[in-house]
Amino acid sequence: MDALIPESHAWRPVCRRQDLVPNSGVVALMDGAQIALFYVPQPGGDRIYAIENRDPKSGANVIGRGIVGHIGGELVVASPLYKQHFRLADGRCVQYPEQRLRTWQARVNGDTVEIA
Repeated sequence: MDALIPESHAWRPVCRRQDLVPNSGVVALMDGAQIALFYVPQPGGDRIYAIENRDPKSGANVIGRGIVGHIGGELVVASPLYKQHFRLADGRCVQYPEQRLRTWQARVNGDTVEIA
């Protein structure tokens, strides 16, 4: 277990590394929650973001199908239905600050993708 992660937030496996698609989302189910995982290759180290899959405006589980891009220097995903943009780093909506998606820490550990 990673010493920086409290016991209540232990790393848990959600999928395999080969299940991820660069610059796109895949969805995993953990404890009844749908989590959209985004693998973003970057210079200096690839990143994996874990964000709630449920669009707060429509209630549909579609965030994992959104398009990844940049707005104002921030890495975002666009909701496929109403096109609002959520920052992958913290789940905040760019257009509607009252909308926010839950986020989790994510990492690759060997061939396993884990979230805390």
